Amino acid sequence: MTNPMRTQLRYFLFLILWILPFFLYAQDITVDELKDDIYFLASDSLKGRQAGSPEGFIAAGFIRDQLKEDGLRLLDDNGFQFFEVVTGARLGSHNFLIAGDDTAAVDVDFRPFPFSRNEEVSAPVVFAGYGFDISEDSLKWNDYNGVDVTGQWVMMFRGDPALDNNESSYLKYTGVRSKVLTAKDKGAAGVLLVTPEAMDEKDELVPMTFDKSASDAGLPVIHIRRELADVILKHGGHNIAELEQALKSNRQPVSFAVPLTVHAESDVILTKSRAQNVVAELPGGDPVLKDETIVIGAHYDHLGMGGPGSGSRIPDTLAIHNGADDNASGVAGILALARKMSAQSIPFKRTVLFVAFDGEEMGLLGSKYFVNHSPVDPKQIKTMFNFDMIGRLKTDTRSLLIGGTGTGDSSEAILNKNVNGEGFELKFSPEGYGASDHSSFYARDIPVFFFTTGAHEDYHTPSDDADKINYPGEKEVLDFAYRVIREVGDRDQPLAFREAGPKERPDYGRGFKVTLGFMPDFTSTENNGLRVDAVRKDGPAYRGGLLKGDIITAVNGKSVSNIYDYMNRLKELDHGQTISVDVMRNGEKEVLIIQL
Repeated sequence: MTNPMRTQLRYFLFLILWILPFFLYAQDITVDELKDDIYFLASDSLKGRQAGSPEGFIAAGFIRDQLKEDGLRLLDDNGFQFFEVVTGARLGSHNFLIAGDDTAAVDVDFRPFPFSRNEEVSAPVVFAGYGFDISEDSLKWNDYNGVDVTGQWVMMFRGDPALDNNESSYLKYTGVRSKVLTAKDKGAAGVLLVTPEAMDEKDELVPMTFDKSASDAGLPVIHIRRELADVILKHGGHNIAELEQALKSNRQPVSFAVPLTVHAESDVILTKSRAQNVVAELPGGDPVLKDETIVIGAHYDHLGMGGPGSGSRIPDTLAIHNGADDNASGVAGILALARKMSAQSIPFKRTVLFVAFDGEEMGLLGSKYFVNHSPVDPKQIKTMFNFDMIGRLKTDTRSLLIGGTGTGDSSEAILNKNVNGEGFELKFSPEGYGASDHSSFYARDIPVFFFTTGAHEDYHTPSDDADKINYPGEKEVLDFAYRVIREVGDRDQPLAFREAGPKERPDYGRGFKVTLGFMPDFTSTENNGLRVDAVRKDGPAYRGGLLKGDIITAVNGKSVSNIYDYMNRLKELDHGQTISVDVMRNGEKEVLIIQL
């Protein structure tokens, strides 16, 4: 005989199991909401959302209001986390340099570095080689040995004596800021930097492009041309060409005092603006695990109107860079995830923090500020998910790149487990460092996941528009990402951090001497690009996805027809820069993003 109570109980349990998924996934991500958000953020009215611009603040307000409307708790200053960015540098009206009886001309004979301290100094000069103070087991070089630079101008060469060697052991000591800091530590009053002929035959003055930092060097730093350096050095019985040759040949310090007073003032005007991250919280539901935090982030800034120094691949064209894929797509993604998560009756066990970062295009400024001024205990941030350019899923390959898979002990297993019927071709990159905001978290020993559908020919151009987004594809990426986030957010133990690659790229300070790390085809006589014969493992090109057989056709949007074009393009690049490289691969055009 059937027990009525047991039958009712079974029916009740069946009903719960049948209804539970609808509670868990009640709010689905829709194409329409993605389209609405991307079309607004990538509209001409926001003028490219440059960090520090009024339009950037409008975008931040839109994001903040969406998160508030979905029931999230706004943190910091009503959802905003303000910080300062430098948006430009120009010469002031008080730059001068007088060497004895000779008066130099600003912008002709000398120019202050953009990070120079605005200060007037009148002092004698000490020549100090390359400004090194190196003490390693395998390398020792002290340009300050035997000279007192306290209260003096220190004249030094940029670079090092092995400029033709991109694997030189001097590399990590050649950054200009590093050299200036050493001189400051030695008591110098100011620094005069000279470009060796081997670095730049034309001896062009450094451009007034800011280095994305509002901090100055703490003392005047002035770039002088070699002709002016000779005017100063003749009072010590030397000339710059002789000193460059001696240092290069002998690999020994050459330092001496120059009996001449240089009276100079540096006057650089930095344009500073207020930028803002947007921060909102979805509290966790577990009594214990709610004290741990998962960060879901995407940057919302882009390149504004483009132009020189903006990062645009066509810097000679001033036009609105709408940045629909980069990165309105990522912001729309985290807003959709916030709506889905906040609508569920069963919350995540861990607290989820949603952050829209500003200043990413200026050097990850927003995410760096966040990890240094986190509104939650940084030690309780257990994982970071970053979404950057997720709107161009290719319908043929369906390739989805996920970076940082080596930074957590179970990351790849979780990803593979949660791929259901989307048919993605998952490509894993284990390194935690990359040219997006997850790098700032990886540097703090936090496991990261970086979701991207990759670069394309519209990257960093005015043609990255909302009508080119694959909206159904982005929805599929987010549905997959949600399942991964849900597992990471609810698992009993957080992912254990693992170091996977460097936590920052070395600032080699090589000036225009950079390398991508591949072997070009030197023998080709065709002018259809530069063929790649081999790629050095772990070099910048390897990390950026360059393959043997690729034909490079452009660097940063500028055409490359042959080896000579390529070498000239390299001269325009700088250490630490993120560049785009157009290649032809199996007859198809690809765009790679490479960190030098």
